[in-house]
Amino acid sequence: MSNQPSRFFSHETLEKNIGLLIIMTLVVVSIAGLVQIVPLFFQHSTTEPVKGIAPYSPLRLAGRDIYIREGCVGCHSQQVRTLRAETERYGHYSMAGESVFDHPFLWGSKRTGPDLARVGQRYSDDWHRIHLRDPRMVVPESNMPSYAWLSKTPLDNHDIEAKMRVLRKLGVPYTDAQIAGAREQLAGKTEEDAVVAYLQGLGVELRNVRDVAGVPVAASVAAKE
Repeated sequence: MSNQPSRFFSHETLEKNIGLLIIMTLVVVSIAGLVQIVPLFFQHSTTEPVKGIAPYSPLRLAGRDIYIREGCVGCHSQQVRTLRAETERYGHYSMAGESVFDHPFLWGSKRTGPDLARVGQRYSDDWHRIHLRDPRMVVPESNMPSYAWLSKTPLDNHDIEAKMRVLRKLGVPYTDAQIAGAREQLAGKTEEDAVVAYLQGLGVELRNVRDVAGVPVAASVAAKE
């Protein structure tokens, strides 16, 4: 029998007491959250929109909902990390101010397909339509499924006003006029139209911006540095 005095907060005690382990885990996670996450709510750079960012138009908002419905976020991230390999490929790293109007965020955690944070205006509308209908027509090695039915499915606009009102309560600055005219903007559109519009607007505000010594500058200026 060991002569060493027992210690209440030893690893052995935690490992043998599931209830205590859960409590201590919650305490540690709570403290970490207070230290790491809460201060971000008071930093200007994380709560203010990036210059040029505007609330989603009704068509792009509808397209975003379809993007979520079809599980696109499961294969595509929307977050360019600060690694050089990523910024060289995709463009400026993602900033919190780009996502202030996103509810929920679609940063993602898996890249079965490429990151889409800067895909806006990189390809034509026709390219996106072909890619959605038959991905291997434009990317032969793609394992993305076809979404051909989107081009034949009329866009449902009956709840767009309610969605915009809810988002306004969450802080998205939609005006009464924008909400009132939302249904009209979706009239005659297909689900494919909405998805293409959503994709074509992703990341365009920082598309031609590069990071020099921690300061975002136009790509043309960065090339001279």
